[in-house]
Amino acid sequence: MSGVFPEFRVLGPVEVHDPRTGWRVVPPGAKQRVLLAVLVIEANRTVATERLADELWGQAPPRRAANAVQAHVARLRRLLRSPFAGAPLAPCSAATGPAPPEWIFTGPAGYVLQLGKATTDTERFRRLSAEGRAVAAEDPDRAAELLGRALSLWRGPALADCRGGPLCAAEADRLEEQRLMVLEALYEARLRSSRPDGLTGELERLAEEHPLRERFSDLLMVALHQAGRRSEALAVYERVRWRLASEIGVEPGPLLRDRHEALLRHVPAPPSFPLSPREPGRGQDTDFFPERLDRDDARTGEAEMARIGRRLTELSYELRELTRRFETLAARRAAPARSLSTAPGR
Repeated sequence: MSGVFPEFRVLGPVEVHDPRTGWRVVPPGAKQRVLLAVLVIEANRTVATERLADELWGQAPPRRAANAVQAHVARLRRLLRSPFAGAPLAPCSAATGPAPPEWIFTGPAGYVLQLGKATTDTERFRRLSAEGRAVAAEDPDRAAELLGRALSLWRGPALADCRGGPLCAAEADRLEEQRLMVLEALYEARLRSSRPDGLTGELERLAEEHPLRERFSDLLMVALHQAGRRSEALAVYERVRWRLASEIGVEPGPLLRDRHEALLRHVPAPPSFPLSPREPGRGQDTDFFPERLDRDDARTGEAEMARIGRRLTELSYELRELTRRFETLAARRAAPARSLSTAPGR
């Protein structure tokens, strides 16, 4: 279906893509992009006018916010109609031919983006990811292909050009977490596949980019051991252990500790690992990307809490690094000023 009908995209800059013509619709203004992003995130669900105003203006909305939202919606409607006149969803008339499709509808409480037979890149990402994980145990080569296709949908950071509001910022973080989970699953499948070689360099980069995400370090240790580099695999553990202890005062988790113990015992075969580490309360593969917490589901809540806890740990580390960098730059900037103030007068 995605090859025929328009696709609304948020895995990167926000846009709408028509696969029949190759046209891309990119709202020219920042407010238009935010509005489209929110409607795509909440596709097929009504978004309250007040919520849209909060996303567009934050704590400083205009005096007549509802009217301003209505004006932005009208402009976005016109923008979305023009390139898709004649799209398969459009009703036909003998007199006028295909009519432009309507995507955004007004309800009593707000606005809704009705996808119809159109799709979103996030939905394709989730579907390909679920299909890949479903076959990972029996066919890791096929799993790697599907997971790679899922990740290829990303054109940059999710919602890259409209993260200012609370809803877009939270969704961007959630999508990034999902991307990293699929990336972990991809490398796990590749290590299980018929061609597991040549992954150490990529995993070293990922482990360095995400030092608090122990799964990448765990996969790196597996890859090094498979390559006959056991001592380097042990060094990875010691490096992670030192970094965690010195920067946030914690020890590596049970997954990494178990891998370390297996390597110390000189396990003759490459270390085995579970298909994917399950967080407490996680269900089967259909629960890989739990929906929002408005569902009354204890398992979903526990899994979401685990992910939020891990993200908070990562953010605390990033905050310390950014603070250290900021203080260093501030000190350098202040140094010339101090030199001038202490120089002898003319």
